[in-house]
Parts: sequence; C-alpha cells; structure tokens
Amino acid sequence: MDFNELQKRLRHFAGQGDWEQFHSPKNLSMALSVEVAELLEHFQWLTQTESALLDSRVRDVMAQEIADIQIYLAILADRLNINIDDAVREKMDANTDKYPAGTASLKSL
Repeated sequence: MDFNELQKRLRHFAGQGDWEQFHSPKNLSMALSVEVAELLEHFQWLTQTESALLDSRVRDVMAQEIADIQIYLAILADRLNINIDDAVREKMDANTDKYPAGTASLKSL
C-alpha cells in the first residue's frame, strides 16, 4: 500500500469514527512517541545479538507496534500536508550529500 492510499484509508476510518477531533498535530506527535516507546520496551534489556534474534511471538507484537507508528506518522503527515514520499526523497538526498559512502566507522564512536 502506498502512502496516499494509506492516508485515504485512514481519513475514511477517522471520519467514520469521529476520530479527527483528537488528531491535532500535538496529539498525534504525543501518540507517536508513546508507540515508539512501546516498541523500545521490547528491546530494553536485550544484547545486540538477542535483539537480532527475536522469536516469532515477539516479532508479531513488534509488527503491530511498527504498524501503529506508521499509522500515526501517516496521519500526522496528512494533517500537516506533508507528502511523505517527497519528504523521504529530499531527506535521503540530503543524507547522501552529508554522509558520503565510506564515511561510517565504529571507530569514531
């Protein structure tokens, strides 16, 4: 599903349930923060290796959290009239300029 289709479905869902009244940018940003925290909770005490080797039950829960995050991001972008595709493309171009290939190093950390 592309972002435009997702936003259209989310607008329809919100309209049917009268959810728009709660979808201010402030509220959406706060809800997004909560969902990201819920995702982080699953990684909280894991080692690097453990975090890469999650069992299917945990991965399923994380998939739901990631979906919640994406939903809030899509609604927030829609409310702020931000085209996600354009914003990502512009950010990736800026990152390519700012961080040329071969510049990442763990030694600098």
